[in-house]
Amino acid sequence: MREAYHDQLGQLADQLADMCGMAGDAMERATAALLQADLGLAEQVIGDDAKIDDVRASIEEQAYALLALQAPVATDLRIVLAVIHAAESVERMGDLALHVAKAARRRHPNHVLSDTVQPYFAEMGRIAVELAREATDIIRTQDVERARSLEDADDAMDDLHRHLFTVIMDKDWAHGVPSAVDTTLLGRFYERFADHAVSVAKRTVFVVTGRMPGYGGEVDD
Repeated sequence: MREAYHDQLGQLADQLADMCGMAGDAMERATAALLQADLGLAEQVIGDDAKIDDVRASIEEQAYALLALQAPVATDLRIVLAVIHAAESVERMGDLALHVAKAARRRHPNHVLSDTVQPYFAEMGRIAVELAREATDIIRTQDVERARSLEDADDAMDDLHRHLFTVIMDKDWAHGVPSAVDTTLLGRFYERFADHAVSVAKRTVFVVTGRMPGYGGEVDD
C-alpha cells in the first residue's frame, strides 16, 4: 500500500515535469512565430494551450485525492503541496507563451517587433526556454544546486527586460507608439515566464530541504 502511494507521488512529479516541458516547447514555438511572423506556429501554440491546462487539472485532481485519502505528513505533504503550487506556475508559463503567440497572430502578416528589438527578443526567448528546460530537469532530479543556479539566468532576463525600456525611450526610437506598446507588453510576458520558472525551482528546493530559498520572489500573474 505504501509503495503504491509513493508511486502516485512519483507520477505527480513526472506529470509536473512533462507539463513544464510543454510550456518550454510552447514558448520556443511562440518565439519563432513572433520573430518569423509564422502564423502556423502561432496557431499551434494557441491550439495546444488547452493540453497544458488539462495536465494541470489532472495534477490537481490527483493531488487533492492524495490529501483527502492518504493524509500525508512531513516530506510527503511538502511534495503534494509543492506540486499543486508549481502546477499553477507552469500553467501561467503556458499562458504567457500563449500571449506571445496571440500577438504574432494579431499582427500577421506583419512582424510585431521592429528590427531594433528583434535581437533582444531572440535572446529573451532563448533564456526563457532554457529556464523551462532546466526547471523540467530539476523537477525530475530534485537537484537543489541546479535549482539555485537558475537565479543567474533569471538575472540575465531581468537585465534584457530593463534594457528594452532604454531602447523604447531613446529619442531615436522611430517605430511609433503602437510598436512601443507591443514591445513593452511582450517584454513583460518573457520576464514573467522566467519568474514562474524560478518559482517552480524554488518549490523543488522546498520539497528537498523543507525551506523556501531566499532568492527571487513570488509571482502573481
